[in-house]
Amino acid sequence: MKFMKLGSKPDAFQTDGNDARYVLSDLPSDIVIHVDDARFYLHKFPLLSKSSLLQRLIIEASQNGTDEVVIQDIPGGVKTFEICAKFCYGMVVTLNAYNVVAARCAAEYLGMTEDVEKSNLIFKIEVFLNSGIFRSWKDSIIALQTTDALLPWSEELKLVGRCIDSIATKATVNPSNVMWSYTYNRKSASSDEIVEARKSSQAVPKDWWVEDLRELDVDLYRRVMVAVKSRGRIPSDVVGEALKAYAARWLPECCDTLADNAYSEAYKHLLETIVWLLPSDKGSSGISCGFFLKLLKVTVLIGAGELLKEELMDRIMLQLHKASVNDLLIPSKPPAQTVYDVQLVQTLISRYMSHAGVAQDGIFLNNLDQEMFETNVDSESLLALCKLVDRYIAEVASDPNLSVSSFVDLATSMPETARPTHDGLYTAIDVFLKLHPALPKMEKRKISSLMDVKKLSKGACIHAAQNDRLPLRVVVQVLFFEQLRAAGAAAVTPNVSVARCMARLAQEEEEDDHEHWKEGRALPEPPTPGALKRQLGSLKLGVGDHHQGAGDDGRRLVARSSSVANQSSRLSLSSRSRRIFDRLWVGGAKLPGEAAAAAVGKGSSDTSGSSQSPRSSAKPLESKSSSSSSRNRRYSVS
Repeated sequence: MKFMKLGSKPDAFQTDGNDARYVLSDLPSDIVIHVDDARFYLHKFPLLSKSSLLQRLIIEASQNGTDEVVIQDIPGGVKTFEICAKFCYGMVVTLNAYNVVAARCAAEYLGMTEDVEKSNLIFKIEVFLNSGIFRSWKDSIIALQTTDALLPWSEELKLVGRCIDSIATKATVNPSNVMWSYTYNRKSASSDEIVEARKSSQAVPKDWWVEDLRELDVDLYRRVMVAVKSRGRIPSDVVGEALKAYAARWLPECCDTLADNAYSEAYKHLLETIVWLLPSDKGSSGISCGFFLKLLKVTVLIGAGELLKEELMDRIMLQLHKASVNDLLIPSKPPAQTVYDVQLVQTLISRYMSHAGVAQDGIFLNNLDQEMFETNVDSESLLALCKLVDRYIAEVASDPNLSVSSFVDLATSMPETARPTHDGLYTAIDVFLKLHPALPKMEKRKISSLMDVKKLSKGACIHAAQNDRLPLRVVVQVLFFEQLRAAGAAAVTPNVSVARCMARLAQEEEEDDHEHWKEGRALPEPPTPGALKRQLGSLKLGVGDHHQGAGDDGRRLVARSSSVANQSSRLSLSSRSRRIFDRLWVGGAKLPGEAAAAAVGKGSSDTSGSSQSPRSSAKPLESKSSSSSSRNRRYSVS
């Protein structure tokens, strides 16, 4: 820090502890000057030789027959007047970045100009400002911070503008010409390191100055940033870093603090300043989407206004795919019932899709290549956004107040082409069903129908097949699709009878559950493991007998049944899944080949989009005839 010493006499000012100050001297004081609540017992001659204002006031006091003078509203108050008084006596005064602006304003107030005496206080301060303060980065910042308490004097004397110009000039120089000592507030700085050594061993980053400006008042910060940007040498990413550092310093992380009305106006002014300083190019990638979403969160919580909100949303939608789930968790405000503002996120997604020119079916509205070029949205961005949306849905699905319609709107906001796998969507559906156990059956079906079981991974299929929260129809689809996948891996064509039996099972099982519910009867108990093994063995024999004339077809079915049995030894399904397979294999063994061929169209269409490998579970062979005939009769009636 730069400093300047004025005068040569020792400091002889004393105080009695009661706001009375005097000078140790052989001569008694002949004038009393009141400054605010303090009294200065001084001598007329030193003061008359330096200050035009004191000359006039002392003369007026003498004419009125008094030896007391009152000075009101002097810039800097008592401390600054004492500096000026010591200078009049020729005592040692030390000027630095903390007091030089106040001393300059007080000297102007007291009229300590060259007209009164050569090399007066104003002259000496100006020399120090130009040769010391404005040549130093940190001193310029400190001096600028002191100007706020000295308005309007500091503004009228152009001290504010000179400090800002000094800061902006230094911030826009080539970083290779910057001495690392400028960045005195860097977190990485160590007090025991030598500045020259660090400069030679470590390159200065382009944003070396952003942290040093964080302590400025918001209005001063705005003026500094305007001066920096007006020079046109700072890239937008550095401007973004500066705004991000300033927001991190003054915007609280706690939502409760933001809800305090006592600070809402200050936060609103801060937000307006930061948004106003953002680069004019909204598509600039120099500022992260997470930073915009943080500003949007504060805007929503303090109710900063629709214009500010719309400006931020327009910037967010251009890079929404780069956000994180935590960024999107924006708390809602009353009267909303949900924990997070789901509607706001839905609006952001809709704007992103409209900007990308993508319809709900995933087709670009304009020419594909041309639209991607104009909007800078490619397939990878859509895939990234879809993954983000699925994770967000899984996060908000735990909210018991989230409605089914909101869940469906979020899930369908992305086109199918952007969701190659439905594992994330299945996770969200599972969480929603778990936290909403009282959902009606139709609502559960509506939620589950959002998922395409053909796009589930094997692990998700195994989990879904054992998930009692899913509707029965979905479990059937999962099991059948896994059977198809296992058959395809073994290069075997799935049996048509099984496909038809699957379609019938989905309808009949729901009818059975409905009848059990109406009559107040308990659902049948699942078969025991011993029964499952016996049924599987019977199934092999039954298939061999039934397809004795089919040759290779019968052998393929037996091989496939054996493969399914091996899978059943590795996986443990729920009782409901075992019940499904009990009916599946019994019905499949009894279906005649001719009827299966006739039903393939309807059966396969009903089960298209199903999923998951079947579990071999069956009831004893004695019950095959009765159960199969019962189901056939009910099927023919319906």
